[in-house]
Order: sequence, then structure tokens, then C-alpha cells
Amino acid sequence: MNKTYQKKHELWLGVLFASFAINDENIKSRLYDFSQIAFRHMKWLGSDILFTGDNYNYDRTLQLVEHSSVFEVLEALKEQIKETQQHYPTSILGERLKTDDTYLLEYIEQLLDELKNDQIVTAFNKKREWNNLDQASIDALTLFLFEESYKEYELILVYAYMQARTQNKLHFDVFQDLVDESHFHLKSFGNMMAKLGILALPRELHEMTYIVKDLEKFVHDGIKEEEAAKEMCRELSSAIKDEQLSKFFDFINYQESYHIELMKKLL
Repeated sequence: MNKTYQKKHELWLGVLFASFAINDENIKSRLYDFSQIAFRHMKWLGSDILFTGDNYNYDRTLQLVEHSSVFEVLEALKEQIKETQQHYPTSILGERLKTDDTYLLEYIEQLLDELKNDQIVTAFNKKREWNNLDQASIDALTLFLFEESYKEYELILVYAYMQARTQNKLHFDVFQDLVDESHFHLKSFGNMMAKLGILALPRELHEMTYIVKDLEKFVHDGIKEEEAAKEMCRELSSAIKDEQLSKFFDFINYQESYHIELMKKLL
């Protein structure tokens, strides 16, 4: 079952990063919705694994291929979905996973039937251009996005791992809020990376990142990490010569402030 979980984890990332890579807003939005369904599949699979007394991890082997057209992205995603379906259990949950994926495959086939959908993908072109930003601002933004996209990916998985193992309703609710917030941040940062032409998968998590044996220390360390993220947002907002981007990073900064308050509830 852990192999199934790994395949679902990788498919979540495959659908998610396909949504980041594609510029068409309608396709991007639909694929992101499907990625959220895939993440719920991970949650359900994880619960089933724990219920049987087994365990799972966040190992992965997925590599992000730098495609140059929408159809290339969709064809690769189609093959990944079909390969993942072979690992689903013969159960009610397995049937739900399979039928959800079948509908996603049908959506992809609809897109492939329309030649107008085969647009250029610029998410990997490494141009690093953003409106009229100067090079110093581009460099600062690049560094921020690489660091923070990993942090948000890490937090989604860590909080989900801990949520699956708690019987405390307050903890469960706080973990859910933090997971939801991190999904939004990862989506924002992933789309920004794609716009800059530097889209890349976050690095893999080491198991010591998510196997938490001291919750209080974990929360204190998490608060420090959120405070560091707030400072990066403040610095970026001040350094970037783009009013809209500056306001966006102020907005993220304020959200990080509330994350700290959520984490204090865990204490």
C-alpha cells in the first residue's frame, strides 16, 4: 500500500505542476481542481494504511520533465494517470480513485481533441522576466520562490502527516487550516515560478522532517520558520519595484502572522 501511496503522491504533484505549467486560465483552473481531488485521495489512502496498522512515507522518484507545449504536458500526464491506476486497491476506495482518474482522463482527451489548446509552454524557458522588474528584483524574487515553494510543500505534507495521527479535534482543525493555507501559497508561488520560466519540483522530504516526536519543539521551530518567512516577505515587498507584487507579498506576510497564532493554539 505504501507503493500505492507513493504513486498517488507523485500523481498529485504531476497534476499540480501541469496546472502551473499551462498558461490557459481555464485549463489551469480545472487541473488545479483535479490536483486537490488527488490530494484528498492521498488523505484517504493514508487513513486506510494507518487503519490496517501499516505506515506510509513521502518517498518519491518523480522527475519534472520540461515540456514545451500543452499537448506534451497533457500526454505525459495521461500516461502517468494510467500507470497510477494500476496500483489502486480492489476496494470501494480503490474504485473511487479509479473513477475520479477516469474522468480526469476524459477531460484530458477533450483538450487533446481541440488543436487550439496546443499552446506553447513557457514555464521552463529560464527567461526570468517579469513586467519591468530590474535584475536585482528578479534575483530576489527567484530566491524567495525556490525557498518558499519548498517550505509550503513541506508544510502541506508535514501537517497532513500529523493530522492523520491525532485524536485531538483542536489539533486536527488547526492542521487542516494550515494545510489549506499552504496549498494556496504553493499554488501562488508555483504559478509565479512558471511565469518566470523557472518552474521546478521542490526537493524531496527526509523522513525526519515529518516524523515528529516532540510536538512542542516542532511548533516552536515552526513559529520561528513563519517569522523568518514574514521577514522575507517584508524584505521582498520593499525591494521589488512593482506595486502589485509588493502588495501581494504584504498580503502573504499578514497571512503568515495568523499562521503563527494558529500554531500557538497547538501549544
